[in-house]
Amino acid sequence: MSDISPEERMQGYLQKIAAGPKLSKDLTENEAEDALSLILDEKVSQVRIGVFLIAARMKIETVQENIGYWRALQKRISPKKIVLDKLLQIADPFDGFQRIPYFGFYAIPVIAEMGLPVYGHSALPLPPKSGITFEDLLVNHYQVIPFGKGELRIQQIQKFKFGFMNTGDCLPELENLRTIRAEIVKRPMLATLEKILMPLQADGKNFLATTYFHRGYEISLTEIAKRSQFDRVIVGNGMEGTTLFGIHKEAKVFIQDGDEETQERSLIFSKMFEEETTHQIAESHEALKEIESQRETIAKLGEQALKKGEGPAAIQIASQASCLCHLVDIFQSPQEGFDAAIKILKSGVCYEKLMQLVEAFNP
Repeated sequence: MSDISPEERMQGYLQKIAAGPKLSKDLTENEAEDALSLILDEKVSQVRIGVFLIAARMKIETVQENIGYWRALQKRISPKKIVLDKLLQIADPFDGFQRIPYFGFYAIPVIAEMGLPVYGHSALPLPPKSGITFEDLLVNHYQVIPFGKGELRIQQIQKFKFGFMNTGDCLPELENLRTIRAEIVKRPMLATLEKILMPLQADGKNFLATTYFHRGYEISLTEIAKRSQFDRVIVGNGMEGTTLFGIHKEAKVFIQDGDEETQERSLIFSKMFEEETTHQIAESHEALKEIESQRETIAKLGEQALKKGEGPAAIQIASQASCLCHLVDIFQSPQEGFDAAIKILKSGVCYEKLMQLVEAFNP
């Protein structure tokens, strides 16, 4: 390919994937990797970048194409090493949530206190939804500087056993596509693949909990997981595309351990928890459906839960934390994890540690 200019290579790829529903052809894995590499390295025009991203999604990517696109992204990340015996990365959709209040941000310190070091990987809200993300809460509510503090963030994860990483520090080439992603409106394949990148690598076991929305994409994600450095990848269709599994409806969750055969589980809270807990979760979910999903409301209810274990957010946080800990074998049952999470929430220790983490960025 070195004898062919970047623009000529991109022209060839566009001729394959942008020829319409009857004439378009799939790219090979290597072609897909090269095409996205040209985009990330800004070797082609903005017009061609936009056309390619739209055409790739409208054609619907093959598994092999998605593997190639992922390789282009992951090769530009050098995972930072961290000394931990295990580490969970939670990667919810980078365009955020906006329908029902979701407290994944506040579940993260609870999961850590339950014995599983964890961090949230996200970005400032991306289109088309531009909802609330981990990074949105961290930057726009807690006033943490968004970029340029990557090393400090890693130090805090090492110290507190929880924290947050953002794409701007981990993969600026991807962050640089923010403007054009807003212009093309539709989600590009990047929206799927940015959730399965590895910015941090523990010297022990590495786990990832992430999501799919449209059925079929779990196949690409599990196939990529086989080629990744994660020891276990959990892929599920939680509430509004998040890792809150089995609360609003039965969730299909796929578990990929290395290159072993993919496991499939069906999760629904009425079968995961005891009757009293099931009733609490149902009541909490109904109460939250009546509350507007705004950043300041999320922060208020989330902090209330972390301080005293009170309010509907506490139940959602405990159910999410217990489910994820169960899926990586920290607790034998979700109910055991739920009981532990409620006890931790009532202690107030997670609120204290979250405030300490925030203060480290705002001395």
